[in-house]
Amino acid sequence: MKYDPIKRGLGKFFNRKPLLRKLFYRLLDLLLLRAWHVKRELKLWGRNHKGKNKVLDAGSGFGQYTYFMASRWKHREINAIDVKEDQIEDCTHFFEKIGLKNVIFELGDLTGYVRDGYYDLILSVDVMEHILEDVEVFKNFYRSMSAGGKLIISTPSDQGGSDVHDHEEDSFIDEHVRDGYGIDEIKEKLTEAGFSDIHARYSYGWPGKISWKLSMKFPILALGKSKLFYILLPIYYLVTFPFCMVLNFLDVRLKHQTGTGLIVNALK
Repeated sequence: MKYDPIKRGLGKFFNRKPLLRKLFYRLLDLLLLRAWHVKRELKLWGRNHKGKNKVLDAGSGFGQYTYFMASRWKHREINAIDVKEDQIEDCTHFFEKIGLKNVIFELGDLTGYVRDGYYDLILSVDVMEHILEDVEVFKNFYRSMSAGGKLIISTPSDQGGSDVHDHEEDSFIDEHVRDGYGIDEIKEKLTEAGFSDIHARYSYGWPGKISWKLSMKFPILALGKSKLFYILLPIYYLVTFPFCMVLNFLDVRLKHQTGTGLIVNALK
């Protein structure tokens, strides 16, 4: 069973009411380790930038990070772009319902999206592993950023990213064109695009790997085998949730020599 169909099914359920969707965002923020890392980077950036900055969520998907930024930074302009029309329509409708007016959602392909010198921050979470023409997108990001602007990327690494551990194994995640980046590889590609002061670190070290299996992989595999597990899911998380929180905390705080994810920062 793949990850994305289950995620879409849960998304449809929680999308019935704005309150349910907010609850879903909150659950994702707690369970998804990448959200812990990304939110940490966004908070650090926000503390050092107090103006009416312009921000791009490049590949906004279900709108989880757009919501976090727009609700936290109501004085900033947040633009969100995604290639999937249904996602854009869905997010536009939801954000209108909850009255967040500092967000504009736009249908578009990152391989052709450029707004010269416009953005002070560009966020790209679990997007680049889906795009074959990654250097072209990095160049578009660079062109679209103001001088001193920052790019934050979260993406799988080549150390078992996408839950792939050898060349013959299929990804647990759908629609990936690459299983992950090496640190040197992504630094070289960002340098080619024009970026400087590039820093990359591993996420999903040993604590994150355990947390991912407990909080995401094992439940999704179980849901794929039997819908009965939807009933048992609250009990499962009641037992595993405290352990996952501790593991996520450790993963964010510790420095990892290797890991299945990457967090990358780059400046223009």
